[in-house]
Amino acid sequence: MSDIPRLVAWRRQLLEAHSRLRLALATAQEAARDDGDVPDASRDLLLFCHGFCVALDGHHRGEDALLFPALVAQYPEAARVVRLLEQDHDMISTLVTRFDAAVQSAASPASLAQHLEGFAAIMESHFRFEERELEPLLDRLELRADPDAVFGSL
Repeated sequence: MSDIPRLVAWRRQLLEAHSRLRLALATAQEAARDDGDVPDASRDLLLFCHGFCVALDGHHRGEDALLFPALVAQYPEAARVVRLLEQDHDMISTLVTRFDAAVQSAASPASLAQHLEGFAAIMESHFRFEERELEPLLDRLELRADPDAVFGSL
């Protein structure tokens, strides 16, 4: 890990990761709104879930394992916010699992779109809270780690 820079623009890395995840979710929502062939919509959403859901899970695992412990170690006052974010990660994981089950069971595109709408609202609320609460700390965070390990390779 000696080639990893001492200081990384962690705030920028977080915002870029969230931007890519938002774009992937918007793409899935568009596929769910498609009035075309139902099997094609389900197949597209299955691909989304295997790609996006894995990326989102990797993003949250990296935050839980690397980013959050570093933040709490350097800024103990962030412990409450980190606990709330970890709770959000658990809830989002449950929603992803439910969505994946709906995709696997060939639910209708309308049902899948409904899952995605609820998922999108919670995910956006989580991202905004995380960005608002962590941005000031991320600008000063000293963490020697690969950004892809911290935020997932998206």
